[in-house]
Amino acid sequence: MSGTAIRVLLVDDHAVMRAGFRMILEAQDDIVVVGEAADGEAAVVAASTLQPDVICMDVQMPGAGGLEATQRIVADPMISAAVVIVTTFDRDDYLFQALNAGASGFLLKNAGPEDLVTAVRVAAAGDALLAPEVTRRVIERFTETAEAPAAPAPDPLAHDLTEREREVLKLVAEALSNAEIASRLYIGEATVKTHVSNVLQKLGTRDRVAAVVYAHRHGLA
Repeated sequence: MSGTAIRVLLVDDHAVMRAGFRMILEAQDDIVVVGEAADGEAAVVAASTLQPDVICMDVQMPGAGGLEATQRIVADPMISAAVVIVTTFDRDDYLFQALNAGASGFLLKNAGPEDLVTAVRVAAAGDALLAPEVTRRVIERFTETAEAPAAPAPDPLAHDLTEREREVLKLVAEALSNAEIASRLYIGEATVKTHVSNVLQKLGTRDRVAAVVYAHRHGLA
């Protein structure tokens, strides 16, 4: 996160929606909206020039849509922003396309103001994909589409994990938050963040949902 306040970029083709989000977010002491964009192309440019911590991204927009913009932003090594998809449509195809594009969260526009604030804070902390319903749907989709061997072959990368990191990964796969994992293992939340970061690095996964799918694929959860 840059500085003391979470820097947010709002991307939506409806000015009224952007104004509403800005009002909700800027009522918080720890969040500042640094810019707005009305389409995906403008979002990519704004993400590069403004360097926000979190981007609230609509899906359906004229020209380059939110999913394409998300993919381009996440693929750019010069942009470190977490992207939270904020859409009207609770559709599995949007959810999985967003996650495949590299989004760090998925929120419906009918969510309460406090949910938007929480999503921004959680995304800024690198913890956006912990929503149990999202994690469950990802695991369910993986279970439906993946081959189901009788005994998943252990992955060589897993041998690099310490015993504590394996414990943390198993709890991440149960959709527990960092705070819940800390409580379960009787360790500090900062220590959990370190373990999660180490797990992602060792497994070569970019986020928590990817780690969850990896864990189930290789019999680690």
